[in-house]
Amino acid sequence: MAVIEHALLHVRAGSEGDFEAAVAEARPLIEASPGFISLRICRPTATGQAYLLLVEWRSVADHRDGFRQSDRYAQWRALLHRFYDPMPEVSYFGEPL
Repeated sequence: MAVIEHALLHVRAGSEGDFEAAVAEARPLIEASPGFISLRICRPTATGQAYLLLVEWRSVADHRDGFRQSDRYAQWRALLHRFYDPMPEVSYFGEPL
């Protein structure tokens, strides 16, 4: 059973273009992670709204204990976390109904 990591990414106003460029640079870091299945980051439809992050993993442990404990995550964090205000909260979801 796969799980979906969900987060709303509140990107500082005026830095959206730089954030999107950083996402393109960071994407290979997460894609190389064991247990990674897919990544979607959706643009907001209105100014001031958050981006939507959806990452599909084989398991929560693949994200939490694998990617988040890796050097790849340290690089991901260095590229992306400076754009967030506030920092995103991550939730996990399982099988659809």
